[in-house]
Amino acid sequence: MPETITITDNRTGDSIEIPILHGGISAAEWSKLLPGIWFYDPGFMATAACESSITYLDGDAGILRYRGYPIEQRAEESTFLEVAYLILHGELPNQAEFDAWKREITYHTFIHENVRKRFLDGFHYDAHPMGMLVSAVAALSTFYLDAKGIFDLESRQKQIIRLIAKMPTLAAAAHRFSVGMPFVYPDNSLDFCSNFLSMMWKVAEPRFEANPVLAHALDVLFILHADHEQNCSTTAMRVVGSSHADPYSATAAAAAALYGPRHGGANEQVIRMLQEIGSIENVPDFIAEVKGGGDRMWGFGHRVYKSYDPRAKIIKRTADAVFEVTGKNPLLDIALKLEEIALNDEYFISRKLYPNVDFYSGLIYQAMGFPLEMFPVLFAIPRTVGWLAHWQEMLDQDSRIARPRQLYIGLDSRDYVPMSAR
Repeated sequence: MPETITITDNRTGDSIEIPILHGGISAAEWSKLLPGIWFYDPGFMATAACESSITYLDGDAGILRYRGYPIEQRAEESTFLEVAYLILHGELPNQAEFDAWKREITYHTFIHENVRKRFLDGFHYDAHPMGMLVSAVAALSTFYLDAKGIFDLESRQKQIIRLIAKMPTLAAAAHRFSVGMPFVYPDNSLDFCSNFLSMMWKVAEPRFEANPVLAHALDVLFILHADHEQNCSTTAMRVVGSSHADPYSATAAAAAALYGPRHGGANEQVIRMLQEIGSIENVPDFIAEVKGGGDRMWGFGHRVYKSYDPRAKIIKRTADAVFEVTGKNPLLDIALKLEEIALNDEYFISRKLYPNVDFYSGLIYQAMGFPLEMFPVLFAIPRTVGWLAHWQEMLDQDSRIARPRQLYIGLDSRDYVPMSAR
């Protein structure tokens, strides 16, 4: 028996039967019966704005898959660049394809000298690195004029490679400027994550040797953050991209969406929360405040996941390996106590408030030496892959320009009153 839904307009008695396809119903079919009647859905909680074959997410079951592959397999068996290829091309690369892909990314890491000397150096000395990154990515559209040819497949691929390759360079440059350190050029002999760590931390040594455990941990974190379906920043990428803006402008818009504390800044808020709690002894009082509505527990709960975030389980294991190298983050004991209470307290269980990806990622980044201001920047580096995959998919689908409707709640028509009579 086919899955359908029948809608009846009680004002007229007219009905329409609409098939349920891929878990959704067609709004176009709905409008045949009810033209001019819109779904009121703040935050797009129950609205599918597109069809996508990139990422599958089942929040109730705690499932996340890239192109059908479970995230647990990709995090354990792949490198970030291999996952990036998968997300963008739909299939895992063979050795020759991966070697060519890696070579292209490696040799496009350098940024134009004018971006560094004239643009980045023009920021105020204490500029936030994420603000610098958003601006720098947007500025790249003025350096690569061929990026406007978004339906030229060769040019499109070139811009995708440029953005993935240059994002770590811009990110590291923004950090070093914000702390008054000189720019470090990419080292093409290093892998993706080691190269980024070199650009972040190199001082005077001839060649920076990244700790392999930390480089691998960063690679895992990048895999986990590469894509996450139709989140706020990906939606921003699709909305801006639907106007046929160049990929640099669309990526800058996505990065700007990521800048907010509700999205890319959430792991920073976790660290600030743990710092404010201060010690394990203060955890019960903090929990009581949360239950009383007086405080928020960052890093728990998720818009989509209603069970344990599968990425959080992987990150927790990664954290153990990192702390073996860096020493235990002093905030870890507080975090573990919070998690222990939340997983056994009916208040949190009934509300499905489980640890999410932000809960442990901030602890790892902080242990590795990244300042809090860099957390959203670290998110933007891998998520660029997901943004570009959705942008590319949207163009291939010839998607219409985004133009949601509204329910008008303002005043009816009024006549103008001269200022002297007001």
